Amino acid sequence: MNLFFKTSYDANHAGYFGEFGASFVPELLSPALKKLTIEYEKIKIDPIFKKELMDLYQNYSGRPTPLYFAENLSKELGGAKIYLKNEGLNHTGAHKINHCLGQALLAKRMGKTRLIAETGAGQHGLATATVAAKFGFKCTVYMGAVDVERQRPNVLWMEQLGAEVIPVEYGSQRLKDAVMAALQDWITHVDDSYYLLGSVLGPHPYPSMVRDFQSIVGLEVKEQIQKKEGRLPDYLIACVGGGSNAIGLFNAFLDDKNVQMIGVEAGGKGIEKIGEHAARLQGTQRKGVVEGFKSFFLTDADGQVQPTHSISAGLDYAGIGPQHAHLFDQKRVIYHYATDGEVVSAFQKLTKTEGIFPALESAHAVAEAIKLAPTLSKDKIIVVNISGRGDKDIFTIGKIMGDEKWKTYLRTISE
Repeated sequence: MNLFFKTSYDANHAGYFGEFGASFVPELLSPALKKLTIEYEKIKIDPIFKKELMDLYQNYSGRPTPLYFAENLSKELGGAKIYLKNEGLNHTGAHKINHCLGQALLAKRMGKTRLIAETGAGQHGLATATVAAKFGFKCTVYMGAVDVERQRPNVLWMEQLGAEVIPVEYGSQRLKDAVMAALQDWITHVDDSYYLLGSVLGPHPYPSMVRDFQSIVGLEVKEQIQKKEGRLPDYLIACVGGGSNAIGLFNAFLDDKNVQMIGVEAGGKGIEKIGEHAARLQGTQRKGVVEGFKSFFLTDADGQVQPTHSISAGLDYAGIGPQHAHLFDQKRVIYHYATDGEVVSAFQKLTKTEGIFPALESAHAVAEAIKLAPTLSKDKIIVVNISGRGDKDIFTIGKIMGDEKWKTYLRTISE
């Protein structure tokens, strides 16, 4: 499989997807980004790198992940057939391991000795700590203090892997602030450290590079659905925070005009009030330059980034990847949203019909499929990206759905 293929929606040499993307960084970081771009271009044509990465995907991470026909869910909803691309069966429990393995190999080639990462839901931090342990890197992970508390299991595992997890206690104490802290660390330690960015965000070349390592998802789906159905799907659905799992699924199909794509943002408590959601592309979109790239952000009239909310830490982010901004601008991908309530209902339905616990991030995509499938004929095919599994969300889910026995258990272990 060629992960490094181009589509008509790709970036130009300066990292612009249409008018979005590029690199807006302090002068101190410009040389590091230029060097990273050069090394990234080298590995794209290096067969040895590709062979080593594919071996890791298959024999370390456990790829290919299954494309599973959700027969029970499809029957219950009526309408279209629903397939699930189960990225939660990857090593570390999510799609994040895909770009972490790729970037760790690149960092090793560049002679770096330390990895820096930011994380929201903890899945990217966990995957970074995992590859750091495997390849012998020191590792520092920045995580908003709010996310540290709601994703405590992943914090424990990161620390067991040898990573230093630093809670970020300024700003909104969420993913946005963790990104800023990681960038500040990188500026200070640029010679020996590699910033292993966790989504299709940030300055060029990160949005393209992370997308390329995630493209394995869509490439596998393309092969798998052909074997199962003899044709391409009609719809692809994925949740969108920064957007790495969605781009990973979508990228292989962008030039297939008959395949419709839906990205699902975090509607939180409702999209009417700032601070209660993380839906960047609903209503009035505001363009801006934040954290080194141009895209759509939740900002006020003065360009100040606004607070966000989502039941899922991984979608609780004020910006969206520049390629997503371009795909929205070009109307190639449609972006909808799911509220917290819809997400919890989708989590319950998939769990009880198929025995699969999706991450709360992924449950946003499931919620969209639940709305869409009954409106389509039975010959239509939907592929939903289950970007991660729900183990990490046990305390969030337990707080919402747990009975008195669960609450007693929590009180017991806290004593």
